[in-house]
Amino acid sequence: MLAVLAPGQGSQKPGFLAPWLALPGTEPRLRWWSAVAGLDLVHLGTDAGADEIKDTARTQPLLTAAALLAAEQLPLYDVQVVAGHSVGELGAAAIAGAFTAETALTLAAVRGKEMAAACALEPTSMAAVLGGDEAMVIDAIAAAGLYPANRNGAGQTVAAGGVEQLRTFTAEPPARTRVVMLQVAGAFHTPYMATAEKALGTVAAGITPTEPARILLSNLDGSAVGHGRELLQRLVRQITAPVRWDLCMQTLTDLGVTAVLELPPAGTLAGLVKRAIRGVEIVTVNTPEDLPAARDLIARHGVAVGAEPTMQFRVVVSTAAGNFQPAAELAEGAEISAGQLIGHVATRQGPVEVTAPEAGVLTEWLAHHDDPVAPGQPLARMGGHL
Repeated sequence: MLAVLAPGQGSQKPGFLAPWLALPGTEPRLRWWSAVAGLDLVHLGTDAGADEIKDTARTQPLLTAAALLAAEQLPLYDVQVVAGHSVGELGAAAIAGAFTAETALTLAAVRGKEMAAACALEPTSMAAVLGGDEAMVIDAIAAAGLYPANRNGAGQTVAAGGVEQLRTFTAEPPARTRVVMLQVAGAFHTPYMATAEKALGTVAAGITPTEPARILLSNLDGSAVGHGRELLQRLVRQITAPVRWDLCMQTLTDLGVTAVLELPPAGTLAGLVKRAIRGVEIVTVNTPEDLPAARDLIARHGVAVGAEPTMQFRVVVSTAAGNFQPAAELAEGAEISAGQLIGHVATRQGPVEVTAPEAGVLTEWLAHHDDPVAPGQPLARMGGHL
C-alpha cells in the first residue's frame, strides 16, 4: 500500500521550483495558479530569496502549488492513501479528489494571509523540543504557559506561544531534551490563530467539496476523512488545533502502508516516517530527476491495474481505530439513505458513528460485528439504487 505525503511550512528553499519549469506545460500552469492565489508563484519558486519565501502569506500558496505541480507529473490514480502536514493538507485534499487544485490554492492564499495577520497581533513564536519523554514534554509545555502545536512523533514536539515564555522554556528545557527556537512568524496551530480560523471558515463555507476518492488522513487525530463537508470543517479547525502527525503515522502503520512518496519540497516528512515506521520504502521527490523513481514506486506499491482501490466513492470507511459494530437491523441488499447510520466503531473514547456518504444499496459488509478496524479501513460496499 502506497501513501503520498505533502510537506508543510518550513520545508521550502530558494529556487526549489526552478527545475520543474523546464517541463512542458508547468510554467503556464504555475502562472494560472498565480492568478488564482494573487501571488507571483513563478518568481517565488525560482528567484525569490529565503526571507521573501519565509513570509507565511507567500509560503503557504507556494508549498501547495509545489506539491500539486509535482503530483500532476505522476500516475497518482494508483495511490491509496494521502496525507499532508499542516498547510500540506490542502494539497493532499486536492490529490484525494475532495476539491480542485484551484480551490486548494484559494484556501492556501486566504489561510496564509490571515495567519500572517494573526501573527502580527502580538509577539509569538515556536520552538522544537527534541528528545525526552513525550508525556513529560507535553506537561512541561503546558506548565510554561505554551501549547504543543506540533506532535510530530519520532521524538519531536513543537511548543508555541508568547516569545517571552518560549525564551524561559528554552533556557530551562525539560529533562533529556534539546530545545531549538524556530525562525517562524508566530504561534501556528494555537488559539493565537483564532482570527485566521474565523476568516478561513467564512471562505470555506462557500465551497462545495466532493467525497475523497482516496484514504485522506486528518492532522486533527490521524483518522480517515470520508466526507467532503467534514474535511472542510477539519481544515478550518486545524488552524488553532495541534498537528497530530504522530497519529497520522500511526494510522499509516495500522493500514499496513509499505511505501511512502513525499512531494516537493521533500525530506522532512520522509525523515519522520523513516524513524517511526520500520520497513517502509521511501522516495522523496524534489526535482524532475526524481520522477522515474517515484513512478517505479507507484507501479510496485500502488493499486494493480484493473484492481479496485482500497477506498472508492461508494465504499464506507472507518474514521477511527476500534471494533466495528454494524447496525443490527441492516442486512445486505437494504436501501440506504444519505447520512444514514450504518453502525459504530467502539473506541476507548466511546462510540464513533459510521454513516453512509450518499444514498444507495448496501451490497456487501466488508467488516462484521466486533471486527478490529483501522482508520480508512473499508466497512461496507454500496451500489446503485434498487
